[in-house]
Amino acid sequence: MKKVLIAGATGAMGQKAVDLVNSLAGFEITAALAPTLTKENMADFHLASSVHPYQTLDEIEDGVADIWIDFTLPSAVYQNVKFALEHGMRPIVGTTGLTDEQQAGLVRLSEEKQVGGLIAANFGMSAVLLMKFAQEAAKYFPDVEIIEMHHGDKKDAPSGTALSTAKLIDQVRPAHETNPDETESLTGARGGDYHGIKIHAVRLPGYIAHEQVLFGGDGEALTIRQDSFDRQSFMNGVKVALEKVDGLSKLVIGLENIL
Repeated sequence: MKKVLIAGATGAMGQKAVDLVNSLAGFEITAALAPTLTKENMADFHLASSVHPYQTLDEIEDGVADIWIDFTLPSAVYQNVKFALEHGMRPIVGTTGLTDEQQAGLVRLSEEKQVGGLIAANFGMSAVLLMKFAQEAAKYFPDVEIIEMHHGDKKDAPSGTALSTAKLIDQVRPAHETNPDETESLTGARGGDYHGIKIHAVRLPGYIAHEQVLFGGDGEALTIRQDSFDRQSFMNGVKVALEKVDGLSKLVIGLENIL
């Protein structure tokens, strides 16, 4: 039986992860981390009375879990993953907001500690396929922009998925910028810029997670779009990660790299 700690267990995604692990044979939630979690309110969050509730990292005891699932906040995720690796827990991370430098540092730490894990910008299969298809299309269409749309209370912008999409496109796309001589009459109107790839972030109630990659060419255009209408869709990828994390020798970036 694999022991699992869920960080962010009281949040919307954390609750989906709780329900997933509770439904799986061979896995057991032994600990949960959330600022408002106590022994008295664990049942409200579908957690058994045997689960250890923690409110801060320094409360967590050694050996309490084998796997660390993280759906927390951009401001907390780096320290959380570092803590997990240093204490021998294999992290499965869906929280976005890590910088390239932070990710690289965590990968080095995982190699040093010989603890495998996964950081995924998105656990939805449609999002993973969108990134794969967009990278292929970028070989033929260097003029590209990304629009991502998320729920109104998402903490970071652009989304980790949109930024990962831009990075994958950038690997195969020659250095290029559409309309380099343009000017903005309103600062930020053209969105963020990743090596000439414009990224636009929309935050509105009613949305969950959606992305469009728009390619333009002479006399034609290509749009690739994915929509996540329910957070439950992300749990398919988390399940895959749970099943495969024991076979990883270091921290892997991207769900597509373990499929």
